Amino acid sequence: MKKTAAAILIFVFAASMINIDGSRDVIKKMHDRYAGKWYKTLSFNQTTEVYKNDSLQRTETWYENIKFPNDFRIDFGNPGSGDAVIFRNDSSYFFKTGTLSAVRQDKNDLTFLLGGMYFYSFDAVISKMSSLGYDLNKFHEDVWKGKNVYVIGAVKGEDSVNQIWIDKDNFNIVRMLKFEGKQKEEGLFENHIKIEGGYSESVVYFYIDGRLVQIEKYHDIKANVDIDNSIFDPGNFVMLKRGAY
Repeated sequence: MKKTAAAILIFVFAASMINIDGSRDVIKKMHDRYAGKWYKTLSFNQTTEVYKNDSLQRTETWYENIKFPNDFRIDFGNPGSGDAVIFRNDSSYFFKTGTLSAVRQDKNDLTFLLGGMYFYSFDAVISKMSSLGYDLNKFHEDVWKGKNVYVIGAVKGEDSVNQIWIDKDNFNIVRMLKFEGKQKEEGLFENHIKIEGGYSESVVYFYIDGRLVQIEKYHDIKANVDIDNSIFDPGNFVMLKRGAY
């Protein structure tokens, strides 16, 4: 009887082992774990530290609201000032005192990678990843800040291509390298907290060409809060009266 029980435990353990040997396998495991479970909305405010030549230039408060998979809004300073940016689909819309001041093409990688991907089919996620410039034929395992990680989009030692570093335990994204022409953008995502079927980073560092440009520290993080769709409509700008709508 003991031998039978032991055999069953060994079988269950073996079946639960993660067999990953490529970028698509990692994305599949991420999608299997969180699709249908990930929180639908996220609201928080953040302390934003802006740096130049590695020196702190100013500190601001931003108020952020996300509705996955595509809608993201940041209000700068006082939420009622009308200074904001709305990311929707493949564009970003900038507002100054409630008036549209600029529109830019923007694929908004981060909204997709940090939650939006779990609201698409696996095949759609693979297609989107490729369109964002990640070579899914490249993959390796590595260590980042003492943690074992999967790296999609790059082979070992390759530092000049788009890539995403993913914690092996919880499949959180901990590092991203993105290139626009010759400019290298690096994002570090730290201090993850577990919320409503998923996780959220709570401290983020951004570097451009190796120089620190911004540190973000999240506060008052709330998942699955009610957010009115109207705040994401760039054609009919709505002023916010508070951080979380």
